Order: sequence, then structure tokens, then C-alpha cells
Amino acid sequence: MQEQLDWRDSVLALIPALRAFAWSLSHNSSDADDLVQDSLIKAWTHRDKFEPGTNLRAWLFTILRNTYYTNAVRRRREVRDETGKYAAALTSPATQDWNVAMRSLQAALAQLPDEHREALILVGAAGLTYEEAALVCGCALGTIKSRVNRARAKLLKIMDADVAADTFAGDIPSATAIAK
Repeated sequence: MQEQLDWRDSVLALIPALRAFAWSLSHNSSDADDLVQDSLIKAWTHRDKFEPGTNLRAWLFTILRNTYYTNAVRRRREVRDETGKYAAALTSPATQDWNVAMRSLQAALAQLPDEHREALILVGAAGLTYEEAALVCGCALGTIKSRVNRARAKLLKIMDADVAADTFAGDIPSATAIAK
């Protein structure tokens, strides 16, 4: 217990010197105070790593210096934007249209018979050849071609009906583009 009190008193005695060093780095009283505070928090958090009998002053100054340079690197990556011009220029494209189109496609796929949906997904989405899809499904090559053809035709019919009924029809990709 006495050892902790001695350590704390030694640290408190060094605060004016730490503050002076912090001011010499930052040239701003407020920033210097913040720097000293951050450094003391780090020192207190990691006080178990300080080896008694070594130079406490050097240890604290090293923490302060490293904290300053870490903050400086972080500040270099930040963009000053007091007026908000930079933030106002940042935009991200709307994703609702694609979400609507994706939900519509999923709903249309769900209306297909299982073997047609499976064939269409294997050939259209997974990129398998007709021959590979036939092997996966355990059927003839002509059967897969027929299933994919029927699935595309039915999907086009379903999607065209959905797109025509949708109020966002001008913004959603055509059913032909989605099905192919």
C-alpha cells in the first residue's frame, strides 16, 4: 500500500514538468492539458509495467511523447470540416431500388417448381455449364436445358407482371436483365 502511495506521489510531483513538455510539443495550453491527462491515464492503467527502481520521469515522458505522436498521426488522417462542406459532399447511392428488385426476384424464384429453380440457379447464378448442372441434378443434358428454358420463361412472365404493377418500375432493372 505504501508503495502505491509513493508511486502516486512521485507521479503527482512530475505533473508540472509533464505539462511543460506537453506544451512544448503542442504549443497550446488546452491540448497540453489533454495530452498530460491522456498520458497519466495510460501510466495509471499500466503502472504494473513500471519497474520500481527505474527512472519514473523518463517512463512518464516516454508515454507522453508516444501519446503525442500517436495523436498527431491520427490527426493527419482526419479531415477538418468546420463548415460541413466536406460532409455535405459525401453521398452514397440509394440501395432501396436494388432491395426491391432483389425481393421481387426472390419472390418470383419461390414461385418456380423446385427442379426449375434449381436448374436456373445452377446455370444462371452459380455459373455451371449445362453438362455440370445435369451431373449435379442427376438427369440428362436435354432435361436441364429444358428446365432452364422453362424457368427463364416463367420467371420473365412473373417478373414482368411484378414490374408493371410496381410504382418504381422506371428505377428497377427489367425482368429480362434479371433473368439472364
